[in-house]
Amino acid sequence: MTTQASITATAPAPSPHSAKSQATLALLWERIRRQGDMPGFTKAISAILASMRGEDERDFSMTQTVLSDPVLTQKVLRLANSSMYAAFGQHVNTISKAVLVLGTESIGHLALGLKLIEELSRSSPDTEAAHVEMEKAVLAGMVAQQLAADARSRDPEEAVVCSILHSLGRMMLTFYMPERWTRMREAAGEGREENAAREVLGLSLEEVGRATAAHWGLPRNLVAGMRRVEPGERFEGFAHEDWLAALGSMSTQAADALWADDAAGAEKVAQLAERFAPMLGLPASGILASIDKARVEAASDLSIAPLAKPAEKRAQQAAATRKRIAGNKILMSGVADMRDAGATATAGQMISMALETMHEGLSFTRSFAFLRNRREGRYSARLGLGEDVKAMLPNLAFDDVYEPNVFHAALGSDRVIFIENAHDTKFATKLPGWWKGTLAEARCFVIIPLAAHGQPAGFIYGDWDGTFPQVILSQTEFSLLNDLRALVVRTVERRHQMEAIVTRV
Repeated sequence: MTTQASITATAPAPSPHSAKSQATLALLWERIRRQGDMPGFTKAISAILASMRGEDERDFSMTQTVLSDPVLTQKVLRLANSSMYAAFGQHVNTISKAVLVLGTESIGHLALGLKLIEELSRSSPDTEAAHVEMEKAVLAGMVAQQLAADARSRDPEEAVVCSILHSLGRMMLTFYMPERWTRMREAAGEGREENAAREVLGLSLEEVGRATAAHWGLPRNLVAGMRRVEPGERFEGFAHEDWLAALGSMSTQAADALWADDAAGAEKVAQLAERFAPMLGLPASGILASIDKARVEAASDLSIAPLAKPAEKRAQQAAATRKRIAGNKILMSGVADMRDAGATATAGQMISMALETMHEGLSFTRSFAFLRNRREGRYSARLGLGEDVKAMLPNLAFDDVYEPNVFHAALGSDRVIFIENAHDTKFATKLPGWWKGTLAEARCFVIIPLAAHGQPAGFIYGDWDGTFPQVILSQTEFSLLNDLRALVVRTVERRHQMEAIVTRV
């Protein structure tokens, strides 16, 4: 974790000597004040930093700081519950518990990164250049997060913030001084604006970024981590802040190379991996694997990057929205049909209706109904819908003896379970062999546990493969699935009651 001293100290601002550099920074501070967005950000980061370095009740102070921002609260809770951060089976409902799970410094760095991206996004710049620089900075943060996780960094959130901040000078210029950015581009060419920075501004883009970070009062370790490092650079002792600087330099250059999603960029990324591997303490192959994970994530999350295929994504999202609306109507109609049939239908009929309703309403790739055979001590898939499901059924069975995986954990729950990213490497140990051998093409899936009088009776499963856009279930869909589950459980329990009566007679 980051030390108390490194949190408390703030870096001194660079001391540009030329009148041109001083005039540039003075104009930048004036435009930031006049636009009115960044003062809100500086107030927020001041509160976050105060919480990180407070001597007493730091956890409580951080909780109060995050809770004062509803948007930040929701983002922190979502990340605390993701497979990347949360311990398996641990549902985090409060910021207090999130601070306990992740630690004060991790929450602080996470909040700083989220607030920076949120504030820059809210500024709604007029120029495409500003949008490009912001998304490149976000992409650099994604690369850094994957690399820091693989390197088992003590605080991957700190690495993400440092990597985003590496592009701060470029973002500030494109947001607040677009006319200067245009002059630099005209003088040096697109992508080489840095070469004209001193002539136009009187200082480098890195110095603009570091001056801005110091102006905001960011901690010394973060400002020090903004320094651009070249592969092979020699250090007198390689400190943590040097590693952060190297990671930020690597991530920023990788993001720039990834942006266009072309062969030249791929070759540049391979060269960067080879050159930075010794400095980062990671094999080049591991760096490339981490960058590829970030590229896949960016293709889903970014909006204008060529690698995100924005036109194709907009078309997919529009089609998905239309399908979602139609699907919710199917879910509502199916639940209504099940409610009407509940008094007379058998448990098998209700499970069949539920499976069909879910499969059609949520456009699953495949869906199955698993039932428990108490005599054999096994769960097995009895019904299935989707392509090639008949051939899969014999392989979808497992013992009812508890194992620490997501399906046994779900069977002990009374709520719908949604796994957003089944391919997350940190989640791999929670997936059983039978799933990996048969259903591994699934990108995300839903489990609806079924119980009778508190005893597991089976579950309904549905998944989506990689051909679907990112799936996030809405509150309406969760509510309808829980209604569907309640109707099936009621029928199963009624059947068990009848069996008990017959047995007594």
